[in-house]
Amino acid sequence: MPCAIEDIPSTAEAAKLKTFAPKLIIFDCDGVLVDSEVISANVLIDALASIGVVVDFAHVQAHFLGRSWVTVAAEIRSTHGYLPGNDFEEMYRSELLKRFERELVPTQGVVTLLQALTVGACVATSSTPKRVNRSLELTGLSEFFGADVFTASEVERGKPAPDLFLHTASRMQVAPSQCLVIEDSVPGIQAAINAGMPVVRFTGGSHLQGLSDNVLTMDGQVRCFDKWQHFSEMVPHATSRTNR
Repeated sequence: MPCAIEDIPSTAEAAKLKTFAPKLIIFDCDGVLVDSEVISANVLIDALASIGVVVDFAHVQAHFLGRSWVTVAAEIRSTHGYLPGNDFEEMYRSELLKRFERELVPTQGVVTLLQALTVGACVATSSTPKRVNRSLELTGLSEFFGADVFTASEVERGKPAPDLFLHTASRMQVAPSQCLVIEDSVPGIQAAINAGMPVVRFTGGSHLQGLSDNVLTMDGQVRCFDKWQHFSEMVPHATSRTNR
């Protein structure tokens, strides 16, 4: 079971979150707002198999999830000796969006959380603009963010570098220390830490099922939660009292 807040001992970090009043919540998209990571992993596994590159879900989870396509392509070349070209990327993205049309859903409870927020919110993702915008449209989440959606295509370095989060904070005119990042991937968590931003890990996505608490908390480095209703308990100053 993904870690729930009650599974983690009370810490100084937890106490800080209780009193922290962020001005901006920065959401990752895949695996946080939408339950997409298992779908994208399976599509990539099948696409790679079609050209003779065999990987499993564990490999995809460890090396690809949470990273930009440029980084994923470089890893495939380094590990497997194959550099995915434009044709491969287009095939993968086309099939992925077809699967999203049929299968993509928001993570359970996120709509209620977004409705309860009393602070600013935006999205910062390693996905392409086309993918993230379609993901938000299909799941009915676009209305919560409008144009405040930022992608790795806007910066030189993707996660785990801090560039995307610092760019997002700058565009939203909020100091990094006043932002709170919600991530699911290790590169995303590292990017937030590198940007000097508080970060919590959402572990309710289907791709994180079955991992131990030590793995999910990165040996106690990050506070995690697996249900959106727990977020209001962790960061009470970010949501309206009536929704806690």
